[in-house]
Amino acid sequence: MAPDLGSSELSLALPKGRMQGEVFALLDAAGLKVRMSGREYRPTIAAGRFNVKVLKPQNIVEMLVAGSRDLGFAGADWVAELGADLVEVLDTGLDPVRLVVAAPRELAGAPLRGRTGLVLASEYERIAAAWVAREEIDARVIRSYGATEVFPPEDADLILDNTATGATLAANGLAILATVMTSSTRLFANPAALDDPARRSGIEGLTLLLRSVLDARDRVMLEVNVPGARLEAVCAILPSMREPTIATLHGDAGFAVKVAVRRTELPRLIPLVKRAGGSDIAISTLTQIVP
Repeated sequence: MAPDLGSSELSLALPKGRMQGEVFALLDAAGLKVRMSGREYRPTIAAGRFNVKVLKPQNIVEMLVAGSRDLGFAGADWVAELGADLVEVLDTGLDPVRLVVAAPRELAGAPLRGRTGLVLASEYERIAAAWVAREEIDARVIRSYGATEVFPPEDADLILDNTATGATLAANGLAILATVMTSSTRLFANPAALDDPARRSGIEGLTLLLRSVLDARDRVMLEVNVPGARLEAVCAILPSMREPTIATLHGDAGFAVKVAVRRTELPRLIPLVKRAGGSDIAISTLTQIVP
């Protein structure tokens, strides 16, 4: 049975920009296909009761705080930057980035303390100012509006920006001095929406659906045939969410054992299972896991 998405309509904000593709794919995999065409900013979702709008992540945070949206996807970095009092209901782990301080390589090797009149450019004025104060650096923070990496060396000495790999920073001759925080795409709720039982039910149902997809992406189904005498030895090797599923093979030829395991465990598990007496190992992908 599908989780209850509630009888009350939820005002949901979806992100515009780099986050959008992965968020839409996540919803689609959960059976909540987003229908949107062209420059449309008010898409529809196939299932459930949603009033949907596409906004920039910064605006999503602001609308959640204002209460015009119940629920929305945004980066943890912008929630921190705007000092928003929101409830994080799910960290999707998608679009992971770091907020870092970077400088031209020639400055990177010298201590910042003791220098005067430094300029730090960033879209994240609040986070940048807090970092400057915490590190006791004499620097003035100026607001950038994108392409922050091009400010040094003529227009700024330092920058605070987000990066996934650091490649853009390196290509512009910048070296990372410090990591200020990590961020990813997360689902946030307005606290008032969670205080309303009807909307809370819908939020919890949506969160359960999305988490089931994320959990499935992390795991695969491992199936193995085992002689009766080796059943306990093989089961002792296999990790499982609770207990393995076991079925008798035709003609009492042994047992079929089935477990959902993490993908990263496969290189270690498969040789161990073979040595313990397992055979006919099959690996299949999962689409959703609901505990």
